[in-house]
Amino acid sequence: MTDASTASAPVLVVDQITARLTAALAPTHLHVSNDSASHSGHMGDDGTGESHFSVEIESPAFSGVSRVQGQRMINTALADLLRDRIHALAIKARAPDE
Repeated sequence: MTDASTASAPVLVVDQITARLTAALAPTHLHVSNDSASHSGHMGDDGTGESHFSVEIESPAFSGVSRVQGQRMINTALADLLRDRIHALAIKARAPDE
């Protein structure tokens, strides 16, 4: 029997996104928002309240790379989440000098 007070809470997708992007890209600015509520009932809404997200990220890792390359870096860091948990991800990525 599991005591509810000792059971660990599930890790939110927004926290997983934040942790993975922080580890992979060492951002100087990172804001992740859960936009799922505004997509409730739409295609891709799985009912979990964790299907649609926005990422605003600034990282030196994006210096000298194209916008597409930067988005690929993000997609690589989040690959399994994009496959299994995230239906939609809006990305605004930039280098610190942009």
